[in-house]
Amino acid sequence: MAKRIVEVFTAGCYLCNNAVQQVKEQACQNCEVVVYDLNKKCETKECETKAKEYGIETIPAVAVNGQLANCCSNRGIDFEVLKNAGLGKID
Repeated sequence: MAKRIVEVFTAGCYLCNNAVQQVKEQACQNCEVVVYDLNKKCETKECETKAKEYGIETIPAVAVNGQLANCCSNRGIDFEVLKNAGLGKID
């Protein structure tokens, strides 16, 4: 049986490190967990390429067998919401 590839994208921060720890704790012997710290970058740029390919907009994010998990998609910054909250408005 082929290993399930679980890719975790992080920025090396406290919240990301907790997510990595939890993923590793929940992974089974059939899971191969790969961690990409986007702050440190990868020599081959593989981590950046994959993050773009998967459509990652926020981190931490997890992909399983080449698919971004539903819980990690469509969660980027919504600038319209920020503008409505006052971003860029001079009072």
